[in-house]
Amino acid sequence: MLGQGLSMGFMGSIVAAGSVVLQYGINNLGTLVIAGHTAARKLFMFFNMPFSAMAMAISTFVSQNRGADQRTRILKAMRCAVLYDIAMAAGVTVILLLFAPALVQLISGSQEAVVLNNGALYLRVVGPFYAVLGVLLETRYALQGLGAKMIPLVSSVIELLGKIVFAFVFIPRFQYLAVIFCEPVIWCLMTAQLIYAYATHPYIRGKKGKAELSV
Repeated sequence: MLGQGLSMGFMGSIVAAGSVVLQYGINNLGTLVIAGHTAARKLFMFFNMPFSAMAMAISTFVSQNRGADQRTRILKAMRCAVLYDIAMAAGVTVILLLFAPALVQLISGSQEAVVLNNGALYLRVVGPFYAVLGVLLETRYALQGLGAKMIPLVSSVIELLGKIVFAFVFIPRFQYLAVIFCEPVIWCLMTAQLIYAYATHPYIRGKKGKAELSV
């Protein structure tokens, strides 16, 4: 339990550090861009709630069924969760395509075109990637439910390094466009790493034993 707690604590700290680094790059783009991005991020977090909730449910479900040695139920639950992600992401994307400017205006209280346009663009680009983010969160929490400690930590390191690269290399060159694509690109990399780790996990592959608990 101590090892699992330390792993989750370090993961949260690294993710928070990455957010601070990315904010450093955003702060150089001007107050109107910051205002639009801040409003868009609040909306992003709101629409992310269904995906976060499913990920937490998966964590509990996987850990319980791992203890009960119900591997088939874990596999079925993960497939259902992916379908849920795709359906929810499609619905959220439609809402954002239609109402993003109005939502940004509602949250920011601003009439400035720069604020509304940048915030709306961020939401419309990120919308389809909710499906990727959902799979990322569920796979990460599923691995923790299986007892893996280092693999989820590695994914957070990938996130931190990616945000450092974007903050100091791409944002100065491509401005707010780089901010928009920063997290979706990182999510894709993290998801690929986590899916591979999940698919090759000894218990998921049907190889029982103590080895899987030390990954």
